[in-house]
Amino acid sequence: MIVAENCHVNSEHNMVSERVQMSRRTNGEAENSLHNQSDKILCQGFNGRPGNMGSDGIGANPCYDENCGEEKLSGKSSSDVADNLNRNMQPDVISKRLRKQKEMTMQDMYNNPDDYDDDDDDSDWEPLQKQPTIMKWFCINCTMVNMDDVVHCDICGEHKESGILRQGFYASPFSQETGLTQVESEVIERYKGLGSRDSVSGNSTAIGFDERMLLHSEVEMKSHPHPERPDRLRAIAASLATAGIFPGKCYPISAREITQEELQMVHTLEHIEAVELTSHILSSYFTPDTYANEHSARAARLAAGLCADLASAIFSGRMKNGFALVRPPGHHAGVRQAMGFCLHNNAAVAALAAQVAGAKKVLIVDWDVHHGNGTQEIFEQNKSVLYISLHRHEGGKFYPGTGAADEFGSMGAEGYCVNVPWSRGGVGDNDYIFAFQQVVLPIASEFAPDFTIISAGFDAARGDPLGCCDVTPAGYAQMTQMLNALSGGKLLVILEGGYNLRSISSSATAVIKVLLGENPGCELENSIPSKAGLQAVMEVLKIQMKFWPTLGSCFTKLQSQWGPISFESRKKQIKKRRRVVAPLWWKWGRKRLLYHLLYGHLHVKSKGC
Repeated sequence: MIVAENCHVNSEHNMVSERVQMSRRTNGEAENSLHNQSDKILCQGFNGRPGNMGSDGIGANPCYDENCGEEKLSGKSSSDVADNLNRNMQPDVISKRLRKQKEMTMQDMYNNPDDYDDDDDDSDWEPLQKQPTIMKWFCINCTMVNMDDVVHCDICGEHKESGILRQGFYASPFSQETGLTQVESEVIERYKGLGSRDSVSGNSTAIGFDERMLLHSEVEMKSHPHPERPDRLRAIAASLATAGIFPGKCYPISAREITQEELQMVHTLEHIEAVELTSHILSSYFTPDTYANEHSARAARLAAGLCADLASAIFSGRMKNGFALVRPPGHHAGVRQAMGFCLHNNAAVAALAAQVAGAKKVLIVDWDVHHGNGTQEIFEQNKSVLYISLHRHEGGKFYPGTGAADEFGSMGAEGYCVNVPWSRGGVGDNDYIFAFQQVVLPIASEFAPDFTIISAGFDAARGDPLGCCDVTPAGYAQMTQMLNALSGGKLLVILEGGYNLRSISSSATAVIKVLLGENPGCELENSIPSKAGLQAVMEVLKIQMKFWPTLGSCFTKLQSQWGPISFESRKKQIKKRRRVVAPLWWKWGRKRLLYHLLYGHLHVKSKGC
């Protein structure tokens, strides 16, 4: 999408304004400004070249300023005329012409332009030309704005005319939409060879998708395209189609709109009716960043219906596992509110559908970069659903602000809510795999779920403009493989966030390959965490081992292995800080500035799924 910003400069108006401000002086005598003339002419606008401008070069045509509403007269000062004449005429002629000019009134000069002639050559004067507009374009991959004189996005490097919506992440990011390269074709053919080997049976991987969900979009673009846009699904679908994975290897589930009775198991009737009301409104907003149009309510019902049917099909054994390629996302939608781009909570609907189908215990692992506050709210008092979330938190400063390690459930369900809050951005594969090994898998194994759901937001992926983290497709594939061992392989992956099309499509494809039985390839078993990742995991273990005894040994082992190193580095930091003596206000200002510079808060206020 291209937006033109008009930088129109009225050169004629500037010319007139400059002339009005000049004072006329002749033979050392100051003459009154043209604003003080008693005879004013009716205000007329310029139309091309000033039609009332005489050959003498002095215009009696006034200019109307819309800002002040006053009449302004325009003309040249006599000193300008004298300077021009001085180059071509004798002193006595100059003196005569100046005396004549002084005796003439403005009305005389206007009515008799031939009596006042000026030899100025205005052949180089050109009519008003519209200044060239400054063009901008928004990157199709990450939505960031770029100037028209570049063809590659300054943020992600994607080509201005990328073919990512036709070929998915297999399209080259460095050139405009063309045919595939030989290497890309070979990769695609390798996957297409596996395309139709699976029959529709309990060994099939199901995909839930419906094109009507693409109709959910923001009606009026604001400063830039909304990050939660239909292209997210298009890019993933294009990647799967190009590789021959879907349609091909995966079995499609036909879409069904969720019923009001099913939704009421999760949301209040008031919330459901509020979402339904948007179907009668062209454009509406639940929050400043959570939009809806006349198609959004149906899209939300379709997304929830697909998730419910996938959960039932997988738990009953009709399908091996599945991926819900759905939008709008859901994990911020709580019992009674829509927020963070989310309308209905798809993961919660799927969990309850699995329980209706017979599941006793359901595990929800949420690796979206934002905390799933809605899912936590729905199940925080439910011991039959274990909710584990890994997300950026930064002491509550990262959206939505919830998800601290000490939020662990209530009303007899303590320990059934597990939050792994990262204290900074840039968290990558090693920290996530380390948290899975030390926290997620030990707790999940002790819980022993019958059914597992992944709230799979890919906004912690490398290159995402909102998440600003560093998880790779290999990292997501490895985490999927680790969770696939639970629940006898009864696993449903539900799309949440993710706003870099190349990142989200490559990551989703890597996850689906694992669901199809492909080995992730890159083993990340011996992952060494960052210091911030280690501290987050240690904090979670210290809190959660009160509810999950198996974590006690993990905490002791890590404390003996990493504790001294962490303690020594902290002592060194304290010593360095003591060396610097500065006013308190300066320290706080410096820390705040560094925080913004390091974690990108000066660029984008991170919100959404």
